[in-house]
Amino acid sequence: MLKTLVLRSSSLSFSHFNHFSTLPRKFPFSFTHFPCPFSTVFPRPVNSCRCKVFAMAERTSTSSSHSLKYTNRLATEHSPYLLQHAHNPVDWYPWGEEAFAEARKRDVPIFLSIGYSTCHWCHVMEVESFENEEVAKLLNDWFVSIKVDREERPDVDKVYMTYVQALYGGGGWPLSVLLSPDLKPLMGGTYFPPEDKYGRPGFKTILRKVKDAWDNKRDMIVKSGAFAIEQLSEALSASAGSNQLPDGLAQNALRLCAEQLSNSYDSRFGGFGSAPKFPRPVEIQLMLYQSKKLEESRKPGEAKESLKMVFFSLQCMARGGMHDHVGGGFHRYSVDECWHVPHFEKMLYDQGQLANVYLDAFFISRDILYSFISRDILDYLRRDMIGSEGGIFSAEDADSAEFEGATRKKEGAFYIWTSKEIDDILGEHASLFKEHYYVKPSGNCDLSSMSDPHKEFKGKNVLIERNDSSALASKLGMSIQEYLDILGECKKKLFDVRAKRPRPHLDDKVIVSWNGLAISSFAKASKILKGEPQGTNSNFPVVGCDPKEYMEVAEKAANFIRRHLYNEQTRRLQHSFRNGPSNAPGFLDDYAFLISGLLDLYEFGGSTDWLVWATELQDMQDELFLDREGGAYFNTPGEDPSVLLRVKEDHDGAEPSGNSVSAINLVRLVSMVSGSKSDHYRQNGEHLLAVFESRLKEMAMAVPLMCCAADMLSIPSRKQVVLVGHKPSEEFENMLAAAHASYDPNKTVIHIDPTNTAEMEFWETNNNKVALMARNNFAADKVVALVCQSFSCRPPVSSPESLQHMLSNKSASSSVV
Repeated sequence: MLKTLVLRSSSLSFSHFNHFSTLPRKFPFSFTHFPCPFSTVFPRPVNSCRCKVFAMAERTSTSSSHSLKYTNRLATEHSPYLLQHAHNPVDWYPWGEEAFAEARKRDVPIFLSIGYSTCHWCHVMEVESFENEEVAKLLNDWFVSIKVDREERPDVDKVYMTYVQALYGGGGWPLSVLLSPDLKPLMGGTYFPPEDKYGRPGFKTILRKVKDAWDNKRDMIVKSGAFAIEQLSEALSASAGSNQLPDGLAQNALRLCAEQLSNSYDSRFGGFGSAPKFPRPVEIQLMLYQSKKLEESRKPGEAKESLKMVFFSLQCMARGGMHDHVGGGFHRYSVDECWHVPHFEKMLYDQGQLANVYLDAFFISRDILYSFISRDILDYLRRDMIGSEGGIFSAEDADSAEFEGATRKKEGAFYIWTSKEIDDILGEHASLFKEHYYVKPSGNCDLSSMSDPHKEFKGKNVLIERNDSSALASKLGMSIQEYLDILGECKKKLFDVRAKRPRPHLDDKVIVSWNGLAISSFAKASKILKGEPQGTNSNFPVVGCDPKEYMEVAEKAANFIRRHLYNEQTRRLQHSFRNGPSNAPGFLDDYAFLISGLLDLYEFGGSTDWLVWATELQDMQDELFLDREGGAYFNTPGEDPSVLLRVKEDHDGAEPSGNSVSAINLVRLVSMVSGSKSDHYRQNGEHLLAVFESRLKEMAMAVPLMCCAADMLSIPSRKQVVLVGHKPSEEFENMLAAAHASYDPNKTVIHIDPTNTAEMEFWETNNNKVALMARNNFAADKVVALVCQSFSCRPPVSSPESLQHMLSNKSASSSVV
């Protein structure tokens, strides 16, 4: 029975899980599993009985009253999340052998709590339960309690989140799991209120029942947990039945995924699916990719429909309250269908991916709305989220104090405004600003019944654009530029006032995988944004810098990782950095996302040193994570016995899966190197995708980026643009910008300076054809470009205009080189 449940539910859970990557403020879930002895107790997710006690629990803004009374082992940790719990009365342990040994010695179960420092519902459960001395006594007397930062140990989180998901089809943080001393799960859930309410057991009740079961029915619950892990291990380490996908499957999966997304499209408010609405950039990536394929297949009508959905969704997200209009960047998700009231935390992985899809939209449309939004995101990161040495921080909290000295924090306090505050700050322009951003004396969180059902934001406003700027400017008799200039001045004034408010907590961990996503977006912006019309004016919070400054940010972040989180001797990564590298090794996502960022660093103008490092990391990724017999990559190296599952993850959710990104990395590497190394990359990519054949056939919408990867690998020959000339020079920069001036995900840009000995040595070793092209086409006084595909190259050109024309002209003649 459990085997059937696990296998069926795990398939469902991976298609939905990351839509709930944090517990929605309005929709706290508490999925629990009690083995057979507790079959009468099955709490249901809160639905119609969402009462105010669940809707908004405040948290202490400073150390609690317990802070002078209690200090536990977490006080010596570096993780901000663990340090937040260092003065709880709960006798917390960090994950490790000391805790496991204590549980074995005392012969008691383990209570495992997993969250992260900017998680709102983690804060709620801390205030309600972990600062409660009565709850702490139960935990301390009957359990060994362990705290894990899921951002620091995603491998541990994956094991127990998968367990909860597999049984209940959903999950979230805080994750609460009871374990045997040998780390097998006994039961699991997410957020629990401290007391029984509304027919649902509270945390104290659950602890008592587990204690009773441990004392009286131990064999049964231990066997149940062990069996669950055994079945999950079997289900999540699938192997390929063949070494490649059947013919036509890649194209069918791409089409099916696009159809499924189109069927879920919200034509009124944009986006795919219903509230709560998460920005899932991989969905946008697939629709843009499919649009390009339709255009190439001479189906312009269908291509236009795909683009229409994407552009409208991106516009609605940018106008909504999920976008921080005053400070830049995006919040985690919207609790309502109209992208208005957000869950206010800001995550680096969202910023990196969203900047990329807005850059792609600018690529295609040339509408500066999209270039401004990408700049808005990147400028926010530059201003608020980067350390002095270049590492990019992971997140900002949803919660903050309403004023200095406040004893409690509230969600969104840093970001929301009263109408009177706007009047006092903006004076004569207040009316213009309030009309533009739908600011009302009574508060504006009234656009949906889901926006603020418990009136937490009564009298407060979350800025949202509901009217067209041109129409409002015309109404006031202004030019559009004058109108936008006034809005920019207003936002700057609000920003300056907001800067004096107590800031949300900053999680200043540097996570390799998330930095990889951001490195990619900064590198791409450095060339794509050179396509903005000359004389384009920007307004706050957009800085309007020279795009080449973004490349400097990308390279500085990559150098930080190389300097602090990479061992040159072992060629291994560590996962994260805060006051030094974490103990956790690099995981699959760290390698895959960083390799992707390094490939973008090179293709968009960086040194071949980045390409060399990318290939070194790919070799190490294969050594640590590749299932050479079964195909695809496990998420962990498998060297830590305390991590019970090695998962081959495929779901492209809030973050893309490491396997999807790896497949695209392999496609890109195939087109850069030649010979046996290229064949090796292709074979690994084909074998990887074959592992997920049934997924691509049956649940394509769960794996949009993998659908793109499968199609990329099915194309017989990827387009190569080879630039030859002196670097660095303005001419070379302009030619490189021209090479990246059009959207084409099936294009590789290679640039080479034949006078650079190190570059020539790299290409002579890895792709002698490129080295030969460089030698044969080098001219001291110009930059030459060749566009090649299917073993032939078009005649060389030496001006950016000619290159752009060639890349957009499908019928141009070719000649074999």
